[in-house]
Order: sequence, then structure tokens, then C-alpha cells
Amino acid sequence: MTSSKCDLHPHSGFTRIARRHIIALNPFQETALPSAAPSSSVLLVQLSDSHLFAEADGALLGMNTRDSLEKVVERVLAEQSDIDAVIASGDISQDGSVESYEAFRRLSGQIAAPARWFAGNHDELPQMEQVAQGGGLLEPVLDIGQWRVTLLDSAVPGSVPGFLAESQLQLLAQSLSEAPGRYHLVCLHHHPVPIGCEWMAPIGLRNAEAFFAVVDRFPQVRAVLWGHVHQEFDQMRQGVRLLASPSTCIQFAPGSEDFKLDTLAPGYRWLRLHDDGQLETGVSRVVGMVFEADYGGTGY
Repeated sequence: MTSSKCDLHPHSGFTRIARRHIIALNPFQETALPSAAPSSSVLLVQLSDSHLFAEADGALLGMNTRDSLEKVVERVLAEQSDIDAVIASGDISQDGSVESYEAFRRLSGQIAAPARWFAGNHDELPQMEQVAQGGGLLEPVLDIGQWRVTLLDSAVPGSVPGFLAESQLQLLAQSLSEAPGRYHLVCLHHHPVPIGCEWMAPIGLRNAEAFFAVVDRFPQVRAVLWGHVHQEFDQMRQGVRLLASPSTCIQFAPGSEDFKLDTLAPGYRWLRLHDDGQLETGVSRVVGMVFEADYGGTGY
């Protein structure tokens, strides 16, 4: 085990691979927060699917995505202290512009913690790489506390569904096999299991069986975390926690047959990883704010 809380050094052998509605939020909404931080745990914050534009007033289905991200970051800063890492789980940008990634780095950088990014189907990797230079933002492996976090690239250029190339499956197997004494959190953008939204079934991870064939070989895997679905998801599969998270902008309605927005507010997920392998997690959403969105939208 490393003696440091968070090892940010690159790992040898790994490569980087239409109607308008007002959403009124309940200012008295209760939020589940992590327990007081003991010395034997680390705290991660997940920001997902920010869909930023080059323009500061860029909007996705009527919602200004830069404003909503700013409000989510403000909530993180108000609620959390001693954050050990920030995970940005894809679709950082909607238009793939350098300016959108610069805006994300600036806004999310207000959280004083190391960060890791990986791509979603809306992202443009060359522009992301340009902005992410320095700081190890795109390194795919992070050792933190008694855990290892492995971040996979499931994005396929020009495709909405995801796919893990053989190189990504090999990276996953190598990362898991090289750290048998650590607990593992595996992250990717696309959902590897059905989430109950019929319209999203065709746009998940196309080779989920190959993904789980690797995961199932390693009992130290404790959780799989993803974005893409713009909603909460929390289930168990063969002893592994499966987690999805809200977007920092628009939300998709759970259980929907066709594309449908939810009226829930933007939010983030926190994860407390304990040195004994236990995982606490919860979702917190912006409260006391009013967001405008095209609730009758039929796609994005």
C-alpha cells in the first residue's frame, strides 16, 4: 500500500487512452450527506454530463448549462469539506469546443481536490486533451486511500452508444490484477446494465458482457460508476454496487418509455470510500433556485 492518501503519479504500463417550463425547487429539500470524515476513508465527488458550450449563455433544452454547473459546484463547496478527488464522468461538453472544456476546468477547479476526466459520447477527445494538459486529468488510474479508481473510455467517435475497445478491457484487467490488495471502483460513461428507461436501452454499453467478464474475475471490485443517463441509479449485481448519477444540468425522467425530462434539479454524487472496503454514497441537488427548461423537448 502507498502511504499517501492520494497517489497522483502516472502508472507505468497504463495509457490514456417545445414548450418552456419553469422548474421550481423546494428550498426545504432534505439531503443525505456523508458521515463525518474519519481518517480511514476518502471522499470523492462526481460531476457528470455538464454539456457545456463555447458560449457562456449556451443552453441545452432551455437550460443554461454553465449556470447550472456553477450552482452545483457552489453546493458541493457548501456541503463538503476535505474532498480527496473529483471525477468528471463524461459529456463535459455539448459542442466539443476548447472553450467549453476551459470553462469546465475553471468552474470545477474551484473544488480544491485532484480531478480526473474521461470522455462521453458528446465529447471531442483532441480538444479535451488540449485543455486537460498538466495535472494528470486524463490519467486512467488513481490510487487513493486503500482504493484504486480505474477510469475507462467507452466513447466511440460519431456514436451515441458506448463500446469498450480491447485496449480498454486490457487496461481494466491490468489495473485490477496489479492491485489485489486494494478495493476497486470502476468508472465509465455508458451504462452497462438496463436502467428502466426503454429509450435509453439502445444507447448504453454495447459490449457489457465483455466488461463484466473482466469485472467478475476480481472480487475486490466494490462498485461501478457511470454517467450518461442523467438520473440516479443504485442497485447491486453479484456483490458489486452499480451507481449512476444526475447531470449538472437537465435530468431524464426515470422509467420513461420515450425521451422525457424530469423536473428534478441539477446535482452531484458523493462517495465515501472506507479503508475496510465499505462504500457510502448519496446524491445532492441544488435547492432554492429556479431553472428554465424545455420540458416538452423530444431529444437533445
